[in-house]
Amino acid sequence: MNPVDEVLVALRRVIRATDLHSKYLAKTTGLTAPQILLLRAIRDKGRVTIGELANDITLSQATVTTILDRLEARGLAVRERSTEDKRKVHAALTDSGKAVIAQAPMPLQEQFTQQFSALQEWEQMMIVSSLQRVATMMDAQLIDASPVLDIGQLDRRNTAGTDRHPLE
Repeated sequence: MNPVDEVLVALRRVIRATDLHSKYLAKTTGLTAPQILLLRAIRDKGRVTIGELANDITLSQATVTTILDRLEARGLAVRERSTEDKRKVHAALTDSGKAVIAQAPMPLQEQFTQQFSALQEWEQMMIVSSLQRVATMMDAQLIDASPVLDIGQLDRRNTAGTDRHPLE
């Protein structure tokens, strides 16, 4: 196989792995990867503000708010106004949310993060540089993307049948 084909096959494998894992998460938990990451962040931090959650999982506050709306509708999380500062709203897990997250499989990016972190720094930088070059070669360097590995709008529709935000 020539080098171009090898790169394209590797990219397709990454896309396919993300797709398959997202479908696995949806089938086993009924949740998306960003929803699981948000639940895990709430679990790990305890009562936490939306801004802190957004910073923790590297998503915008608007996206976190939308994801939290869906989790709240399913009874997995709640929002509570701060008693000390009425301007702040904290998120917390419900008992159902704790039960779901206790049994949820590890999101793909957590597995990747563990393995990537185990690499030597020079190897990490080589991978980052190569992938940034690939993104540039595909005219994708300006596309807004979060570090959450999820397939997004490819197969998701809300109950009204309209497209959802790719990370919800």
